[in-house]
Amino acid sequence: MSRKTMVRPGGRSARVQASVHAAVRELEAEVGREALTVPLVATRAGVTPSTIYRRWGDLRELLSDVAVERLRPDTAPVDKGSLSADLAAWAEQFLEEMAAPSGRAYIRDALLGDPDGSNAGQCSAYAAEQIDVVLDRAAGRAETAPDVETVLDHVVAPIMYRILFRPDGLDAAYARGLVAGLVGPADR
Repeated sequence: MSRKTMVRPGGRSARVQASVHAAVRELEAEVGREALTVPLVATRAGVTPSTIYRRWGDLRELLSDVAVERLRPDTAPVDKGSLSADLAAWAEQFLEEMAAPSGRAYIRDALLGDPDGSNAGQCSAYAAEQIDVVLDRAAGRAETAPDVETVLDHVVAPIMYRILFRPDGLDAAYARGLVAGLVGPADR
């Protein structure tokens, strides 16, 4: 069982997590990721290094936890009025955010410090939640829609593969093409 799953969601634990995450973000901006150390983060966060080691294990797992939080979407997917348009808009935004240098760094950090796969699962859950919103809207409009797993397999998986292994040629047209192949072209 991961250390992260044993932590209570509120109280002191939540305050520690928030202060440590904020310290990592601030220090990354100030001194760069390469200069980060557990003692430096602990000092900035106002906790002891042993608190960080006990909670996260090491710097890599801490950076992974921070990356997962940064990969969490801030807003609901845009409602463009149809399944194809909504899904195309979401896929374009997903590709743009994940393919950006910061998105690639977060993906790398999320996976590198993830010994039990829970962070990768959380990132997948974020995408699935967003897709579920799009599919629920489509159902509300009586549109025929694939299930979440099918969208993950036909849209998200190819985007992530290309970001990680073949990033050339990734653009909005690529994302729209994946969506069109699944549900038809977007009717903008």
